[in-house]
Amino acid sequence: MSQFSLLKQQRFLPFFITQALGAFNDNLYKNFLLLIIVFSSVYSQTHSTVLVNVAAALFIFPFFLLSPIGGQLADKYEKSHLIKYLKMIEFGIMLAGAVAIYWQSIPALLIILFVMGAQSAFFGPVKFALMPQHLSSKTLLAGNALVEMGTFLSILGGTLAAGYIFSHENRVMIAAMLVVVISFTGFISSLFIPKATANNPQLKINWNPITQIIHTVRITRQNRTVYLSILAISWFWFVGSTYLTQLPNFAKLLINDNPQYVTLLLTVFSVGIAFGALVCETLSGDHVELGIIPLGALGISIFGIDLYFASQHIVTHDQITMTEFLSANTRMLLDLMLLSMSGSIFVVPLNALIQQRSDVTHRAQIIAGNNVLNALFMVLSAVFSIVMLTIFNVSIPTLLLIIAIINAAVALYVFSQVQEFVLRFVIWMITRVLYRIKSTGLNNIPDTGPAVLICNHVSFVDALLIGAASRRPVRFVMDRSIANLPLAKYFFKWAKTIPICSQKASPEIYRNAFNQVEKALQDGHLVCIFPEGKITRTGALNDFKRGIEVIITRTPVPVVPMALKGIYGSIFSYKGKFSVITAIKRFRSQLEVVASTPVPPQEVTASKLQHIVQQLIITK
Repeated sequence: MSQFSLLKQQRFLPFFITQALGAFNDNLYKNFLLLIIVFSSVYSQTHSTVLVNVAAALFIFPFFLLSPIGGQLADKYEKSHLIKYLKMIEFGIMLAGAVAIYWQSIPALLIILFVMGAQSAFFGPVKFALMPQHLSSKTLLAGNALVEMGTFLSILGGTLAAGYIFSHENRVMIAAMLVVVISFTGFISSLFIPKATANNPQLKINWNPITQIIHTVRITRQNRTVYLSILAISWFWFVGSTYLTQLPNFAKLLINDNPQYVTLLLTVFSVGIAFGALVCETLSGDHVELGIIPLGALGISIFGIDLYFASQHIVTHDQITMTEFLSANTRMLLDLMLLSMSGSIFVVPLNALIQQRSDVTHRAQIIAGNNVLNALFMVLSAVFSIVMLTIFNVSIPTLLLIIAIINAAVALYVFSQVQEFVLRFVIWMITRVLYRIKSTGLNNIPDTGPAVLICNHVSFVDALLIGAASRRPVRFVMDRSIANLPLAKYFFKWAKTIPICSQKASPEIYRNAFNQVEKALQDGHLVCIFPEGKITRTGALNDFKRGIEVIITRTPVPVVPMALKGIYGSIFSYKGKFSVITAIKRFRSQLEVVASTPVPPQEVTASKLQHIVQQLIITK
């Protein structure tokens, strides 16, 4: 199903419109304020730079302070009604904001910006906690991609509108009226959002923001993968906030003091984010694919570094037209777009991951914890920028270069701590580049809880193919001779595969393998074994050994029979010898991964499972 089909459904469309209009209004107001500051003759360049970063910090600080309370409210109360009340509050804030715009009072505008941030801090947790209740596991990534796209297109729309209005002679009146109209429209759309029941109606609200921040952060740390994902998302916002905040002065100082060039750079950045969000589903399929996260992290650093070198050769002059500028500075603009596109590829799967793997009763509070850390990192971004630009006197391009280099170090740390990201990346690269995989019946693999997957053994990459097809991480039981292959053994060890051999060859390894399988199943994991015990040399199915019966006797769980079709004859199978011609002919060939309905533990026998797998292999 195309992700855009969600926009035709009431479970998603009113919510999408509501959050998009809110983001549009926030950025219309904020960018109009920034343009007043940047192009005001009252402030020097240094004062302008400091005020721009102060404004960014003022908008973000309430997310740090108030998101934990918002998370509690979103867990305790029905979410559609909560959104309506928040949109009513937003309308009142925008009425006051319109007065501040009319007065053109910088202090008043900054105060309203802070209050807008407070309203958004309450809206954030309920916004992301609502999606898993209205979307299935197959549409959750698509929904997150659309929200990401909508958010940044709204940023783009608000930015373009602010730039266009700022150049108009009646800019004050137009901006004041528009923020009120947009806010009211968002309230109307919120009335059509379907109900989303409270996850934890018995929750007692802690109104103390300081103690609740501590409690919320503790909740986020309960699941290590979720917590490190939140840290990675927060780093994304550190990077993104730095770029969005510095681009106005980047344009003014390096290109031209015409506001159109500010609009151009912010447009390129926002379009890249939106396009990257759409690409996520293409790269991932119908599940949350963690393998593309390293791809996004790599892109941020590569294109961020090249942006620095491209910015050293910007072609511009007082009389340059927009067409001439675009033609002469394609590299710089392309770097900026690909950088932001990479950021989107990095963050969309992470957002879906924390929604999917968070404890349901605390989901909104975990998302609030995400918002707290996001806000903290954005405030740190503003502080870092002020220090680097004013104390160390680095240029804006140098600041962005430093961010790109630090990003590489941050990515390496996160991936060293959450090996699943790198494992999924390796699996994604091999299976997406070398083959085209068709999946059938994978909904038979349980979304939660322990289960054993069994499959025919055709090649040296069977585990990668099954791992790529499964929506959940899988622990593989692997023949010791394969698990100890040169170089590959380090990857298999990192992937936490369970080596096994015959009891006669090594009773200790044999016994330890069954103990590890039992422990993994007791912990709720998926475990995959190849009951043949060896890779087929003829393409035919070998007899299943009775090890599967031992596993199920020790830990009674469902068994999901699976089959790999089309892999025999590839360079990774035993058919023939390796040749370049064979490799070329088989490049991008189609494989099929088929799963049957689970077999209850009381019905499991090696012979029965062998018969089921055989039928899966021969069925067209």
